[in-house]
Amino acid sequence: MIQLNHIRKTYNKGKVVALEDISFTVENGEIFGLIGPDGAGKSSLFRILTTLLLADSGQASVDGFDVVKEYRQIRNSVGYMPGRFSLYQDLTVKENLNFFATVFGTTIQENYSLIKEIYQQIEPFNDRRAGKLSGGMKQKLALCCALVHRPTVLFLDEPTTGVDAVSRKEFWEMLMRLKSQGITILVSTPYMDEAILCDRIALIQKGKILSIDSPEHITQTFPGKLFAMKSAHTYKLLKDLRSFSGIDGCFAFGDSLHATFKDSGEREVLHFLHDKGHGDVSMEEIAPSIEDCFIQLLRN
Repeated sequence: MIQLNHIRKTYNKGKVVALEDISFTVENGEIFGLIGPDGAGKSSLFRILTTLLLADSGQASVDGFDVVKEYRQIRNSVGYMPGRFSLYQDLTVKENLNFFATVFGTTIQENYSLIKEIYQQIEPFNDRRAGKLSGGMKQKLALCCALVHRPTVLFLDEPTTGVDAVSRKEFWEMLMRLKSQGITILVSTPYMDEAILCDRIALIQKGKILSIDSPEHITQTFPGKLFAMKSAHTYKLLKDLRSFSGIDGCFAFGDSLHATFKDSGEREVLHFLHDKGHGDVSMEEIAPSIEDCFIQLLRN
């Protein structure tokens, strides 16, 4: 449904590289996640695929249509929800939906079955202006507007950024239902915990793809053992661990540190830390998360 071959995009007369040699495919009915921090190139890629931006080089197609030569067909067959709320804030919920349905030559009633479960949650606010909705309600309205013409591919650019945890959970439940109806979904997010909800993910940083695979396989291929370490003095523990000759990598994760070691480092580290004055260190082997794998790939 989506195919990219060696896409490159630069800004400021080539001085800033946004995307460098991006190639991947998204299968029909798949939820494909583009995972990376702000500035990684996710939005540039979305704008190219939705025909809003031209790549410097490379080819891309969506639903079999070339993004340059057949942009009109793509615009008629895809739904796009940009990261920033972009609906008409002075129009009501109902007016926004009717407007987008009319643009695509359809009606709310014609595709009501597709948006029913989402629309029912905002229907009580039909006469409220979009600008007066909460973050979660704005998100649901934007998704309804992107779906009202029954697209074959749905592009969601950081749809849950700035939304509360409950709304994030509800949103992903909605995406699972849309997938079951055969819609292909390309979604970007800076939240690593959302990566495991995708069928496959691409980890992207500074315009380059670091890895593409299922979340499960990416975590299974983590090199070596990973340990969670804690003490009453986290910052001192971090500094001392990074000075340890047997350390491979050490980073802060919440109230603990995640560490990997060279050779026999994991057997010697507690003695080293005891000599440094740490008498309360706990150390436990843990399964790596997507975030751990992302950091490891960055280091490599």
